[in-house]
Amino acid sequence: MPPAIVHTLLHRAPTVAQVANRALLSVSGTDANTFLNGVLSTRVKGPHYTAFLHSQGRVLYDAFIYNDPAPTTAAPSYIVEYSPPPPDSTDTPPLLAYLKRHVLRSKVKVRDVSEQYDIWASWGAEVDSAWETKRAWNWARSGAVEPVWNLEIEDAQWPWGVEAGVIRDRRAVGMGRRLLVRKGDMPNESSTHDLGTPEDYLLHRVLHGVPEGNIDIPPAQAFPMDSNIDIMGGVDFRKGCYVGQELTVRTYHTGVIRKRIHPVFLHTGSPSSGPQTFTSALPAGLDVKPVVETSPDGERKGPRPRGTGKLLSTTTQGVGLALLRLEHVSAARAGALNLQVTNPLTNEVLSVSPWIPSWWPEPENEDTSN
Repeated sequence: MPPAIVHTLLHRAPTVAQVANRALLSVSGTDANTFLNGVLSTRVKGPHYTAFLHSQGRVLYDAFIYNDPAPTTAAPSYIVEYSPPPPDSTDTPPLLAYLKRHVLRSKVKVRDVSEQYDIWASWGAEVDSAWETKRAWNWARSGAVEPVWNLEIEDAQWPWGVEAGVIRDRRAVGMGRRLLVRKGDMPNESSTHDLGTPEDYLLHRVLHGVPEGNIDIPPAQAFPMDSNIDIMGGVDFRKGCYVGQELTVRTYHTGVIRKRIHPVFLHTGSPSSGPQTFTSALPAGLDVKPVVETSPDGERKGPRPRGTGKLLSTTTQGVGLALLRLEHVSAARAGALNLQVTNPLTNEVLSVSPWIPSWWPEPENEDTSN
């Protein structure tokens, strides 16, 4: 849950909303499981959240894998949902071309099906949460974290569900379900849920601290653990070889996680004033600068902090996500420094207050001083 100051922004009524800026690929064939296991950061056992990495371990795409609701063959068939890169992007290969390069002699067919389906999110009703179970966590000394699912009590032995075209969104407690719906159709939930907008879904996931897509996880730039993909269940550190595995596993065992994406609210003056509203969301990629508190005589209270953060998705309600150094978050929450961003539209300096989602694992390794 978000802190009380932004708690009123939560929309608690059952809601269904379309998710914007998503693309879909069909991957099918007798070798589909083996093929996907070679390019995904997770094992393919059923619907779930995952990521495609490049050879240096950075994220190309975070993605969802669905069981195909309308397979045309008896062979394994999946729908891959992802956020396409901007049209002017030159650093990231289109996912369709990327996968086709890896097919080689595999008996796999990959094709774009973005014009066949829409993506919807559903949350707030019992059907969207009755399957939730208490989270358990596996920590690495690096600070990487994995959810541990109790498969003995998980329905159908798979935490993300097994229904074709539906995923239980286990990235965070309270996210609800993700639905694959025929293009132009309304989901069945539209008769029982409030009809929301893509902006309502953005606010919903921001308040739950969930990054998604190429704004929050810049392609070929972001690392999976910095982007919380490990916490959200999108990395399997024990599976066999896949693209990007070497650096990811090395970081898990011997590295140190120094950054994480956090939910934040933007404000002027005291945090008790609450988030500031905007006529339009702030641009992504703005620097979040740490400013050390000073004593009455102007002396800095601590050493000059290193580095800056990055503002990611924001909403007009004044909440958003930001990639921040963990040492900056700890100091800001302790009142030792302020995090600030400048609104380029008004030149107004805004304070950035991070919070820790209640569903996150309790920190066990906070040594980020080196």
